[in-house]
Amino acid sequence: MKARQTEADPASVPARAKQAGEPQARWSWVEPSVWTERMLTALEVGVKGGKWYSLIDKVSSLRNLESAFAQVKSNQGSAGVDRVTIGMFEAHLEENLKRLSELLKEGSYRPQAIRRVWIAKPGSREKRPLGIPTVRDRVVQTALRNVLEPIFERDFAAQSYGFRPQRGCKDALRRVAELLKAGYVHVADADLQSYYDTIPRQALLEQVKGKVADSRVLDLLEAYLGQEVMESAKSWTPERGNPARSRDQPSAVQHLPGPSGPSHGAAWL
Repeated sequence: MKARQTEADPASVPARAKQAGEPQARWSWVEPSVWTERMLTALEVGVKGGKWYSLIDKVSSLRNLESAFAQVKSNQGSAGVDRVTIGMFEAHLEENLKRLSELLKEGSYRPQAIRRVWIAKPGSREKRPLGIPTVRDRVVQTALRNVLEPIFERDFAAQSYGFRPQRGCKDALRRVAELLKAGYVHVADADLQSYYDTIPRQALLEQVKGKVADSRVLDLLEAYLGQEVMESAKSWTPERGNPARSRDQPSAVQHLPGPSGPSHGAAWL
């Protein structure tokens, strides 16, 4: 009975969870140029008022941007609307990253439009949209994710596995196997149609504001949510949802809490 009650109550990851024995192991995946020992201590014990201030300097740091580019390069991917490939961006890497850092610090950085293409959907005649941001925007998105992801990961539910570091389908399957052995026999299967197309932006931003108080970071997120989409000879700006929801690497906003809290949406098993 105790096991069933525990499973029925979605528990968030404890702030001082001893996963793999030590807190350091729990946060081994974070970007070290951002999450110093001092920052990790604040993450573990909590910050005053529960909100994080002055984060844009972490996003714009050259070391974080260098790490972000390495991640973008490892994911490969196509050029965006500016037709600048990863190789072309890397040819002037120091200059490009320095310029991005300056723009972010000034608050004058603006994301470019997203190039939309349509790709085959496995097992169906339908096609799904693939949004491809420019390389520069992917770098900044990754740098932003390096800063924000641990803040929200701290409170995500232990039972969720999607779009989370060091978790995946195999972890979810292992959990299912454990529950089957424990005697559970029912499965609830649910899907939210066109979820990323219909995310209520204001509700999402309000959730973020509950933990982030840096206005420049919030403006950056809002700018990403309002990106123009270009498809062939036409272009438009979606009025709702995340325009970069489907693409060749996860977007920063895909890792943020949904409108019903941090355990909402695709993060659930």
